[in-house]
Amino acid sequence: MTGAKKRIAWGITGAGEKLPETYAIMKDIKDKYQDDVEIRVFISKSGDQVVKYYGIFRDLETSFDNVWVEINANSPFLAGQIQLGKFDFMVIAPCTSNTVAKISLRIADTLLTNAAIMGQKAGIPLYIMPSDFKEGIVVTRLPNGKDLELNITKEDVEHVDRLAKMKNTHVFEHPDHIYEIFSKHIRSD
Repeated sequence: MTGAKKRIAWGITGAGEKLPETYAIMKDIKDKYQDDVEIRVFISKSGDQVVKYYGIFRDLETSFDNVWVEINANSPFLAGQIQLGKFDFMVIAPCTSNTVAKISLRIADTLLTNAAIMGQKAGIPLYIMPSDFKEGIVVTRLPNGKDLELNITKEDVEHVDRLAKMKNTHVFEHPDHIYEIFSKHIRSD
């Protein structure tokens, strides 16, 4: 890539599903493309609890230069920065069913839902990895090594389907897809 670095907003919600894998991939991308990308991390209030529960909050702070935790829907002022085109794209991964539903229903009352909806309106690409992607039973690994079985409902999946149909919005299931997202945007120059 030549020219200015791509600026990416990475939002982390209160979903623990695939959080450690997502962190590892985002750190790998930051390290591989350090001359090409700047990743700024924005953590929701619930996400703050979850990254601490999973023991990666300090890792985020040491791996990424810019890490902010939500104070309210407008602080830090992410939505305005997104709307003004200060970011090339936004990734929300992992994304809770609550955040997916709010974006789907246009409820912009949190830092990440507000930024996502403003980004959609401004034509900024939005990539979301919902924790509740497919209907059925999912087994997730907790930080203590135990498995937790969850039943993903059709209502949760309906919101994912609505998101997938929205302009400039892309949903994906696995953290590995993040490599393709970055590759696509870096090659576009």
